[in-house]
Amino acid sequence: FYYFVRLCLDKILLQCVLQSRSLSGADAINALRPFYFAVHPDFFGQHPKEREVNENSLKRLNGYLENLQKPGFRSFKPTQLTFYVREREPNSSNVQESFSASGFRAVSFTLHTRDLLSTVLDILNSCSLSTEHVQSLNVNSQPHKEAKSTVNRPIKWDKTYYSFTGFKDPEEELEQAQRVETTLLSWLDDNEASAVKKLKKSLPLREELERLKIELSHELQLSDIRWQRSWGIAHRCSQLHSLGRLVQQRPEILENVKGHTVVFTDRSGMSAAGHVMLGTMDVHHHWTKIFERLPNYYKLQKRLLLLEDRISQLLGGIQVIYIEELQPLLTLEEYFETLNSFYNKLRDSRLPFHPRSLRGLQMILESDRYAPSLHELGHFVIPTVCDPAALQWFIFSKAQEARENLKRKEEMMITEKELINTSTERFSLDRLYKEPSVSSAQMIDCCKRLLEESLPYLQGMHLCISHFYSVLQDGDLCIPWNWK
Repeated sequence: FYYFVRLCLDKILLQCVLQSRSLSGADAINALRPFYFAVHPDFFGQHPKEREVNENSLKRLNGYLENLQKPGFRSFKPTQLTFYVREREPNSSNVQESFSASGFRAVSFTLHTRDLLSTVLDILNSCSLSTEHVQSLNVNSQPHKEAKSTVNRPIKWDKTYYSFTGFKDPEEELEQAQRVETTLLSWLDDNEASAVKKLKKSLPLREELERLKIELSHELQLSDIRWQRSWGIAHRCSQLHSLGRLVQQRPEILENVKGHTVVFTDRSGMSAAGHVMLGTMDVHHHWTKIFERLPNYYKLQKRLLLLEDRISQLLGGIQVIYIEELQPLLTLEEYFETLNSFYNKLRDSRLPFHPRSLRGLQMILESDRYAPSLHELGHFVIPTVCDPAALQWFIFSKAQEARENLKRKEEMMITEKELINTSTERFSLDRLYKEPSVSSAQMIDCCKRLLEESLPYLQGMHLCISHFYSVLQDGDLCIPWNWK
């Protein structure tokens, strides 16, 4: 009887302490505003790789926060997240992080707390953000100390408490989970059922999406329909339905889009690559104006191509290209201004490049860099503010290496395609693809190691090679390219 009363009192005390540290979902969002402002993908438009990393990490973080608010949810696993955090001024931190010249730093941390307050404070502390505003919320809690590798709990119970009651010791569970590194097989074993359930639920929508895409592409004689970001299947269907309604209402204005690619993205216009962009937040009125202005866009596009040719002539025949996967999504107007500014600078400097001496080489322009570089795929990355003399020396000194990289790129692309096809067939995958931030070399390495494994879990699945483990809302399995 004594032990029964003691156990009841302990439970009541624990509940009271937890309630005193409780934080509502709305409070958590308010408390995390500085964090969201520092990592929101919309602020990383000039950095597609970092934007994608933050998008994926935010999805996983939101899932973690949602689970914390579910009543009776007890199954927690440590969740490792990586964010690129915008910097106002570099400061020191105990968290392992790397700074870049672009004004942001990479921060990695692991969430393992079981209440909203501790989680919020861990996130802010890990990103070196102030936590003073959290104390002003209606939360009766002790000041949060630095995030440690042990779980944050209001009461540290004696080990005999768990052995007597049979309850699981959360500290012991956490230590065990941290000792066991996540492996591909263990992760697939834990997440296959959830992915299959989501995939089956999404199949009718996937068929609807494919039908709508084929119908609209045929009706408008489009080259392709794409999406800039990884929206869910339902969201994509909704966007195609909206375009379909516009076709029914104003069929005459859609004649201008024939032969082009339509991209659903964050803003409307024409992209630097010449694709018609339809902003997903815009109404039909905005889309209509874009279709009406397409003839003017085509005229600007011709001027842009002429400008690229002139730059090429001044630089010995090197080809100016725009790579969607590696560069920010620029409008045609923005890209034209970038090219025009660079051309005027080159023309005034009169660099002595021999005509056609650099034919076969490629370059892209970037406005957020200060020093030229050579990409592993063989193209030069040239800042628009680059000193012409330094540019000339750099291109001459790296020309042979650039040619070798371009040749290697062609070989890698062939190898990558073959490995994707082989892996898709070997594991009976419905689809195998990668995120744009995963390089060909990383994809090749990943597929080679996958082919050495026996993975019956993957039959009929959609597998995305990424930088993190996650199950997308439509059942796609995401695994890091360097899985263990």
